[in-house]
Amino acid sequence: MDSSQRQLLLPILGLLVLTGTALSGVQEMHNVLELTGQAVNKLRFSTDVAIGKYTPPEEMDPQFWYNIADEEIAKRLLLPQPNAQKAKNVIMFLGDGMPLATITAARILKGQRQGKTGEESSLSFEQFPYTGLSRTYCTNSQVPDSACTATAYLCGVKTNVVNIGVSAAVEFNNCTASQDPANRLTSIAEWSQKEGKSTGFVTTTTLTHASPSGAYAKTANRKWECDTDVTKNGADASTCIDMATQLVTQTPGKNFEVMFGGGMGKFLPNTIEDSHGKAGERSDGVNLLSRWQGLHDGSVLVTNRKQLLSVNVSAVSSIVGLFQSKVMDFHMDADATYQPTLSELTEVAIKKLSHNDKGYFLFIEGGLIDYANHFTKAGYALDETLEFEKAVQLARDITNIEDTLIVVTADHGHAVSIAGYPGRGTPILGINQHDADLNGVKYSVLNYAAGPNQYLDENGQRIPLDDILGSYDAITPSYIAKDAGVHSGEDVGVFASGPQSHLFTGVMQQSTIPHLMAYASCVGSGKKVCDN
Repeated sequence: MDSSQRQLLLPILGLLVLTGTALSGVQEMHNVLELTGQAVNKLRFSTDVAIGKYTPPEEMDPQFWYNIADEEIAKRLLLPQPNAQKAKNVIMFLGDGMPLATITAARILKGQRQGKTGEESSLSFEQFPYTGLSRTYCTNSQVPDSACTATAYLCGVKTNVVNIGVSAAVEFNNCTASQDPANRLTSIAEWSQKEGKSTGFVTTTTLTHASPSGAYAKTANRKWECDTDVTKNGADASTCIDMATQLVTQTPGKNFEVMFGGGMGKFLPNTIEDSHGKAGERSDGVNLLSRWQGLHDGSVLVTNRKQLLSVNVSAVSSIVGLFQSKVMDFHMDADATYQPTLSELTEVAIKKLSHNDKGYFLFIEGGLIDYANHFTKAGYALDETLEFEKAVQLARDITNIEDTLIVVTADHGHAVSIAGYPGRGTPILGINQHDADLNGVKYSVLNYAAGPNQYLDENGQRIPLDDILGSYDAITPSYIAKDAGVHSGEDVGVFASGPQSHLFTGVMQQSTIPHLMAYASCVGSGKKVCDN
């Protein structure tokens, strides 16, 4: 039995875990000053430093968005209704930073991996019977981030960028306003818990990252993941409760039965080493994982694939899986014997939550699609998307379409394009062999609007890319020089299968999505199919 398999009680954690090999994480990409409009590179751009972003006053009231949701649901209910089935279970899949261009390119790559031309292939969720479009703008931003969007698709209210779980009346870094009950929102996870349903979430980022935090956190800064982060980002950690603490000690976070992802360091003191060989990040000396276990009799913490797959889900009350110190590794870089795949996480989560006869709500995020698009590594983004679609297929295969609604969408897009009339079967990660620029230089099939590499010579002219592109880790060309790729503001796709999936058609506000799921599963304070 090797060191990754030995079972021992680690007094530094106060938890039963298995030791494992340390693996490197993925670099953090999200700059809140850039997102809030407070950081502009004057050397690169001619605009003045932005002081702030405008929020329409009426949109600061959560009821504004509830009213829009009521209207959008009412319009859909005027149409012929195929059925009146209730969704006992709801699974929401979120492809973070997954624009339609990435979906299309991943579809082509899937086919090309199978020896086909690629364009004729389909992703699992593209075969769902109902599709729509989601409008992703936030209250003060034409192009959103993952915090304000998470608030929209999980709480049903749009808010300002960087905010999570609070209304647009809360300004960036205003802890006092975020603690005002009038500004605090509830999520579909909490609505589901109130009806006796089980809840959980899965992510390939961290448990305290922006997207999953929409299910439980209330914060004026998405970066307040632990107490050290609160202090570092200009707030008082003694009065402003960090997101990791909220998850472990407050409703609805403390009631989750499944929490899978990375980010172990946010829950541990900086005086001890986590299961992946890295120091904890907390400055307050609090071991939140010990506290969590103390609150949940029969609970278990797992930190690698072997532990996860050995859990008897019917014999434990709740499971926390923390598979990296920070965000999880890209699928293509991960040690497959150490880090579980998104499909494996999905299967264990569904099996655990399915024990509740009243049903469940489960949120599952393919979070590294976004990271890869920020790195402008299209090959990694497409591979992460294909891992995501495998998890969707598995979920549909092991659940009953008669009682389980599955909704697949994205929080926002990325500024990536497929252009230039390449012929059928052109390698999606390669060069367009059927066109060239004005200087006769052929160009990439995929391109980003902004990113770290424009591939220019000393005269500012494009260089040939034949020997540069094609590999999965190649940096895809971009037009505007920035250290990372940027989000985009176009609508994103919505794909639905199961009870009431017919409602997820047409163009909708992103903030209407949780209200539609609540209607289908008969939770929350709004309209419900059960009312009929």
